[in-house]
Order: sequence, then structure tokens, then C-alpha cells
Amino acid sequence: MKLKNIAFIALFATTGIYSATAQSEKNKVPQVKMQEIYEQVKAPYKYGLVIAPDDNSKKADCPTVFRKGNNWFMTYLIFNGRGYETWLAESKDLLHWATKGRIMSFSDTTTWDANQKAGYAALEDYKWGGSYKLQKYDGKYWMSYFGGHERGYEKGRLSLGIAYTDKDPSTVHEWQRLDHPILTPTDKDVSWWDNHVQYKETVIWDKSKLTGHPFVMYYNANGDSLDKKRGAERIGMAVSDDMVHWKRFGKIPVMNHGPGITGDPDVQKIGDVYVMFYFGAFWKTGPGGVHNRFAASYDLVNWTDWTGEKLIQSSEPFDNEFAHKSFVVYWKGVVYHFYCAVDKAQQRGIAVATSKDMGKSELNFVAPPVKVKK
Repeated sequence: MKLKNIAFIALFATTGIYSATAQSEKNKVPQVKMQEIYEQVKAPYKYGLVIAPDDNSKKADCPTVFRKGNNWFMTYLIFNGRGYETWLAESKDLLHWATKGRIMSFSDTTTWDANQKAGYAALEDYKWGGSYKLQKYDGKYWMSYFGGHERGYEKGRLSLGIAYTDKDPSTVHEWQRLDHPILTPTDKDVSWWDNHVQYKETVIWDKSKLTGHPFVMYYNANGDSLDKKRGAERIGMAVSDDMVHWKRFGKIPVMNHGPGITGDPDVQKIGDVYVMFYFGAFWKTGPGGVHNRFAASYDLVNWTDWTGEKLIQSSEPFDNEFAHKSFVVYWKGVVYHFYCAVDKAQQRGIAVATSKDMGKSELNFVAPPVKVKK
């Protein structure tokens, strides 16, 4: 399927070159619709932390929430000094969570992903207020992840991989992984914006094949722009027909705010509009601070950025350094906006804000953190 009206505008500045998707009026989401989306997704009541590590040397990060049976489950990351592992937690009400165990662990081998396995459950029902269940493809459940061989906090070459299981995804077990990455910073089709490090991704099953492919991945990465400065992150696309073989879609990122971070996409569909929740940080222009916001699209390629109020930003003792990295659930009339909360002491956990006042959580970094089950 050949897509039309996909172009980019190159904006030259003294600090480098930035690119953005140029939209025709046909592709652009009207401001009145963007305002309607904001009113539906905003969650002004911070309930508090729901996941905290068992000691201050560990950091919890990057929630992905899905439903299985009558319960909710969350995959999330723990960094313990060596690297990232992927963990699983369970809840009956989206507010009180119990950690169950690891589902992607370190490998005492020389594999490409031995010391970094940061996973995100894939092919979830992305309808706003829908089932939030993980869908099977080819008899398996799927997970994307970024991995690496080096020890440390996001050290070395980080590439994207795929894991899968034919077991119940709500149980603790090690997911199987392909023996190779599916996207790397050294691929032949790599672009200027993702030729250094690749990070968090989300994979949806678009059965209408708007891009010509059923499986669409959004991921953030950094690379070398013309000014040779690294550190900026943008969100781009990749596509697949079988969840195993992937290729980049286009040469430019679909979300880009110049020399800052645009990252951690989470895509859902509200009516006829796709909504991408993401976080922004360290932008030179536009909203300041580290915060969560959204963009919207009719075709999964051209995205209209929300320029109004932030969805989540720092305001409480447990998130007074950073409040970022979204996963949003709409269930029985309530919005649950999960995010990564970091305080001034660099303690990092997972918090939730809601659209209705649910009271306050007793779990925060002021009180002793809960013990994570091994």
C-alpha cells in the first residue's frame, strides 16, 4: 500500500537539523478533537506509588498493563546496577499491586542481550476502554524489548529484540527470545536519528493494515544529527508481517522535538483517532520540564501534537525530580495513568494518577518501600 501525503520539512538552525512530519489539512487532527481527547484522558488525581523496589539501589521503571481473566497484570523493569530485567506484578483493582517475579532475567552467557532485557508486552487490545487483553498471533503471546551485552545503566549498544511464549502470560516464567536482534543501530537502513542507541518500543496489531503491514512498532532512539550531538531522542516506526522480520518505515521520526527527548510511546485508539501517549524532556522550545503528553493520528503515520496542558508533571515528594513514561488504562469510567516517578534522591518507582479521586496510597518513598518478592 503506497501512502500519500508523507513528507518532511527540514528546519535548519544553528544547533542542528530537526525534522517533522508535514501534514495536510486532511491528515491533521483538528484542535477541537484534540481538546476532546485531552478532556477524556486527563488524570489530575495522583494516587501515589504502586510499585517500589525493595532497596534504594534498585530502580523500577516503564510499566505496561494488561488484563487476563478478572485480574490486571503489569510488566515493568528493575535496574539493579547490572542492567535491566523484566518483572511481572498483579492487581485486582489497578491500585494495589503485588510483584510475582521475573519473566526476562540476566543471562550468564555471551549473548547479545545478556545484561539488558527491558520488555514490553505486545499486541494488546488497544481500544480505549476495551478488554486490554494480550492477543495471540501464530499461537504465541509476544513481547518486544531492548537488550544489550554491556553492564550498567543503559550502557553499550542497545538494540531491539522480540520474545514470545505459548504459556499463560500472567504466570511467572522465562519468555523465549529470538537469538538475534530485530533492529540495531548498524542496520543498512538505519537513519541519522536511530544510529546510536534504541530504547523503549510498543507494538500494535493493526488488522486494517494502514501501513500495508499488520504489525506496527513505535520506538524511541538517539543518533547523530548534522551537529554530531548525541542525546536527543525521537520516536519512529518499524513494520512487520510476521512479528519476526522487521523493517523501518520511513527515514524520519514521526515525533521529534529537536535536541530533547521524545520517548516511550503508548498507542491506543479513541473512536476513530489513534492516540500516542509519550513523554517529553529537556526541550529547547515548548513545554518545559519532564512530563507526559500525547499526540493523535488518523493514519498511524501523521501525528498531530497536543500543545495544551501537560497530562502528568512533577508535583509530589515521590515524583519531584521526574514524572514520565506513560501507560494509560480506561476502565469502568476511570482513567488510570501509570508513570515512572523519580524523587530528588533518585529513588525510582511506578506511580498512578486517576481521573477521579481514589484517595491516597500509603506507598511512597517517604515511608519504607515494600519488599519485592523474589
